Amino acid sequence: MQSDLQALLTLQEHDRAVMAAEAEVKALDPEVGELDAVLAKTEADLAAAKKGIDDAGQRRVELEGKIESYKSMQEKRRQRLEWVKGAKEASTLMAELDLARSVLAKEEAEWVRSADKVQEAERKAAEMEKALDDLKSGQTARREEISALKAERLDALKAAKAARQTAAASVDKSLLVRYDRIRRGKAPFAVYQLHGEACGHCFTAIPKHRRQDIMHGNQVGTCEACGVLIYHAVS
Repeated sequence: MQSDLQALLTLQEHDRAVMAAEAEVKALDPEVGELDAVLAKTEADLAAAKKGIDDAGQRRVELEGKIESYKSMQEKRRQRLEWVKGAKEASTLMAELDLARSVLAKEEAEWVRSADKVQEAERKAAEMEKALDDLKSGQTARREEISALKAERLDALKAAKAARQTAAASVDKSLLVRYDRIRRGKAPFAVYQLHGEACGHCFTAIPKHRRQDIMHGNQVGTCEACGVLIYHAVS
């Protein structure tokens, strides 16, 4: 029984090593996430700047279309004015020409402002492009360090899992099944030392006759409350 217990404890130590190695790998994730978040924000700013160029350009095209339409209508009014004979109709056409001229002037002024907006959007996009390039360049060294460190830690994790597999081969198969089933539960580990008269995990009292068997080394006990394996450490 002591040999079974020792094999279980050795296996558990290897599981601790595997968990520690997994934690070492996961410990790199937050920093990578922070780098990615900063990069994503800058990329989103660049996308917004490029959309600003598209929007300003589209607005400029729309204004050009409207201006051309107004100019065409004005030309038609002028042509009609040449053929108008009545004073009233001529007066109405002149009023339309004056109003359209005012509208056209406003649209042309807006077109000039739209050109300025396109230039401003292009300037912002160029700044964002440079900011993104600088950011990527600034992150390169640290990302390479993290990548190398992660590779080392993954190698260590692989070695820990291989050692764990070797240790598991030394455990009695029925005990190993129980051990692995417990590991899949809520307890962080599967084997706990007897704590006085109680389970070392949940501290529920162990019945006297079972406790005596455990203390005499006759068996590796099971806690009826939380299900972990219990042993007595020999002084």
